[in-house]
Formats: sequence, structure tokens, C-alpha cells
Amino acid sequence: MAETILQIKGLTKEYGELTALDHLNLEVKAGTIYGILGPNGSGKTTTLGIVLGVLNCTSGSFSWFGNGELDENRKRIGSLLETPNFFPYLSAVRNLRIVAKIKGIENIDEAVETALRKVRLWGRKDSKFKTYSLGMKQRLAIASALMGSPDVLVLDEPTNGLDPQGIAEIRGLIRDIAKDGKTIIIASHQLDEIEKVCTDVIIIKNGVTLKESKIDEILVGNLEVVIEADDMVKAQSIAAGIQGVNNVREKDELLYLEVDENTTAAMINKHFHDNGITLSKLGKYKKSLEEQFLELTEGEGEV
Repeated sequence: MAETILQIKGLTKEYGELTALDHLNLEVKAGTIYGILGPNGSGKTTTLGIVLGVLNCTSGSFSWFGNGELDENRKRIGSLLETPNFFPYLSAVRNLRIVAKIKGIENIDEAVETALRKVRLWGRKDSKFKTYSLGMKQRLAIASALMGSPDVLVLDEPTNGLDPQGIAEIRGLIRDIAKDGKTIIIASHQLDEIEKVCTDVIIIKNGVTLKESKIDEILVGNLEVVIEADDMVKAQSIAAGIQGVNNVREKDELLYLEVDENTTAAMINKHFHDNGITLSKLGKYKKSLEEQFLELTEGEGEV
């Protein structure tokens, strides 16, 4: 069984009458890319701030590597809560040398080169930080978090503000880092980012857990059959009574039937035919993470 890297139990954070986190529970296993997904203000950054020792919680607990909240755990954690304040007129190498000295890293030259090569900035190692694009600056920030070869990398909104090319570069970098055996925790409000890089996800809003699962289980477990007919009112009535259909929803003048894995399109077509309905459209449909997110957060308060 994979080692538990981070376990959070009943984590609560209150600011006066505002509850930023409300009894949050989660568990991150070794080797996963764990996504904390939620709209702005949902409690993602607060969660990371608490487990990284930047904020104190009101109640609840967390444990790194099964060792509780000990400061010594931080030596095994690289984090990026916000873009570090690099010196604009210093090169990437000189900036990371400063980071290495602050962290007390030995073999500084080797550590700096390893980090810059990992984030594909070795070719620009002598360029001043102020000449970097936004994407390159973010990659240097990740290089800084990688200094000291931590077991876990914690990233808060790593692609925020980047153009499509920059986003693609960071995604590729995250996958490469994960291949090295590191566990990665990402907080983001961007569904596409979480869906494309994460193995596990927790969806939170207003500090409350809405769903926690493996990404593939969320996507595989939400198969629907989409249908269209001349008489949609009658079709909807018939659909609700089909065995193996768990839910029926209407969208854009089509009906979406959430079905059991053993319920086939042929079975559904036959049922409608036997009840005098000829379908003009029949096909399988898989909900995206975005659709599920919107369904989960609908009616849960303001974003």
C-alpha cells in the first residue's frame, strides 16, 4: 500500500464569522498528482497555508509522512504559494544560488544546474530574471521549489495568468517531475488543468468538500446516453421509467440519461421503440470534469 504523504482531518479555519474551511478531510498518497479544485475563495490557498505552516488552523489536524506537524517535515517539501521575489537584475543561476544558501543546500552548483535543467532553463541560465517571459519566471519559481530535491511539491495556481504555451509548458513539467517519483499537490480553479495532469482530485467550495475521487473514476463513472425524439415530453416520461437509468436531465433540447454500466444504447432504443417513440438521435456521452464541477457547485452559494 502506498505511503500516506499528507492526511488532513477535520481541518477548520475561521476568520471571525467567516468559515474559510469547514471540517476538511483529505488523504494524499505517495506518487500521486493530487488536485485541490475549487472556485476562487473556496479555501484552497488557506488549506495549503495551514499545512505549510504559514497559517494556524482553528481546529482539526494534519500530518506529513505520518509524523504529524513537525517542522522537520518541511525539509522534504518544496512549495510555491506565490511567485518568489527573485532579484530582477541577477541571472537564474545567481538567484538560485541565493535560494540554495538560504536552504542550507550542499553542492550548490550541482543543485542549481539540476534544477535549471529540470525546468528547461539551463540554456538561459545566465540571462537576467527581468528578461524572462511570465512562463519562464514561473518555471524558475518551480526550480526554486525543487532545490534540495524534496519528496513533495506543493503548487498553488501554477498556471495562473499564463498564455496557452506557458500553460502547456508547466503541465509538461509537472508530468516530468511526477515521473521522478515525487508526489505533487496542486491547488487550482482551472478544471482543464486538473483534468489533464492530476491522478486524484478533491472538489471544495466555501471550505466544504463536495467530492473526492480518482480522476479516472470520476470520468468513467459518469457515462450518459444522449437522445432526441420528435416528442421530447413523452420521451422524458418514458426515460424516467427505464430500468438501469438513474437520472434524466434536459439540456439544449436533448435528453441525457445517466445509466448503469450494463445498460446499453441498444436496450434503451428498444425500450423507446416498444413504447411508440422513434429516436432521431442516440449516442453515448461522457461528462467532463467541468460539467460535473458545475453540477456539484450549483446552488452551493456564491463563487
